[in-house]
Amino acid sequence: MSYLRTFLPWIIFAVIPSAQWQWAALAGLLVAAAVTVQQRLAGAGWDALIIETGSALYFAVLAAIAFADPHSGVRDYSATLSSAVLAVIAGGSLLIGKPFTLGIAKRTTPREFWTLKPFIRVNVIITSVWTAAFAVTAVALAVLAHGGHGHSTTSLIVQIAGFVVPMVFTVRYVAIVQARAPRAPQT
Repeated sequence: MSYLRTFLPWIIFAVIPSAQWQWAALAGLLVAAAVTVQQRLAGAGWDALIIETGSALYFAVLAAIAFADPHSGVRDYSATLSSAVLAVIAGGSLLIGKPFTLGIAKRTTPREFWTLKPFIRVNVIITSVWTAAFAVTAVALAVLAHGGHGHSTTSLIVQIAGFVVPMVFTVRYVAIVQARAPRAPQT
């Protein structure tokens, strides 16, 4: 559920018709801000809100552009830009040593595991997969947009796959890691 909440602004932006992109950007901004505030009030640290914070900033800029000029050329590449921004946010979190999935994982993992190298390594791998998925999605969407298919069903499918593939990987990879983890002796 954490990943769905984290990416809800992007999902909403993707499903609102592109002809209404300024409203989609505003909806993304409002949802990102609401999720961030709700999570902060629930006690989430900023390290668990890297994507949410970046999302709010991105959608604020995109909404300003979209409302200033609804016919801007940015509209045709807005899906591409969205995936590229997510790749930059996720990749940036790796570069600063704070993989965005680490904060999410801490919500359901006992504190004693947070500083262990295997826990951190798992999150580096998961964040790397998300980063790669966003980058590949951005490239695919750029090709579609350049070919005049930026607002097609194919584009929507690519956007959905850009979230579903890393989400499925995350769930399966975590299950594999947990299954292989040494068990504490029973007393």
